[in-house]
Amino acid sequence: MQTRTDLPPLAALLAFDAAARTGSFTAAARTLGATQPAISQQVAALEADLGRALFRRRAQGVALTPEGRVFAEAVEAALATLARATATLRRARGQGLLTVGTDYGFAGLWLMPRLGALAARLPETEVRVVAAQTVPDPCAGEVDVAIGMLAAPPAGAVATPLFGERVRAVAGAGYVARHPELAEARALPAQRLLHLESRGDAPWLSWPKFLAALGLAAGRREGDMRFNTYPLVIQATLADQGVALGWEPLVADLLAEGRLVGLTAPVATALGYGLIEPAERRSEPAIAAFRGWLLEARGSGFSPL
Repeated sequence: MQTRTDLPPLAALLAFDAAARTGSFTAAARTLGATQPAISQQVAALEADLGRALFRRRAQGVALTPEGRVFAEAVEAALATLARATATLRRARGQGLLTVGTDYGFAGLWLMPRLGALAARLPETEVRVVAAQTVPDPCAGEVDVAIGMLAAPPAGAVATPLFGERVRAVAGAGYVARHPELAEARALPAQRLLHLESRGDAPWLSWPKFLAALGLAAGRREGDMRFNTYPLVIQATLADQGVALGWEPLVADLLAEGRLVGLTAPVATALGYGLIEPAERRSEPAIAAFRGWLLEARGSGFSPL
């Protein structure tokens, strides 16, 4: 007969689950707010406890073994069940907690400056913002709603379009003053470009795709800078370190304030930011109120999807 003592520690399961989803101990550490050695130690202890290798260690991250893949599916299902049960109990006791998942760029550049207005709109709701490079699935129970780049919403979710993807090249005023040639877009490939790194082929515009849309060749890159979160890209841009891609809803305030300078007309794609909600929970008061506030707060200055 199995007992609760047969179960591994929850911390080890969380570390394993995060590493399985991200394919990297480093990325798992960022997701959980831990250190890479701590994640590695937790996973190693779990493997020792189970007597099985769960990952193959590689230079560019980790990959699940066949046994690890089976265990990952079981752990993911168990954690999702626990998360849903926890959310149900919190709602039942009237805690009024709304967890919003989104990416680092949207959280830091668009949502954070508007949290005061959100608090005024939902005075009895405690809002928790969870940021990650990969937007969590609200149907899995980690968050109540999510905001992210839409390719296709997960199963069981409803997506509400917010902002169409419109991207322009941007730079700080000091950088533009030092590079008057930026009055013409054809000067872009010769500049120091600031890149947002992604795992795999990101759906959003990258510099090569953006330059191709302008009819320009990226060429061989030397001296560029790369960052793993979009707020870091923008901080470097504001510090006049180079030229970045500016997504309109994220950099609109900085452009209006003159802290960033737009260098090109926007390039539009079929993608865009959207609100992702579990279909069965859309009528819950906190979620419905958040959706209403979000649709009002997006304003009329951006094209919907």
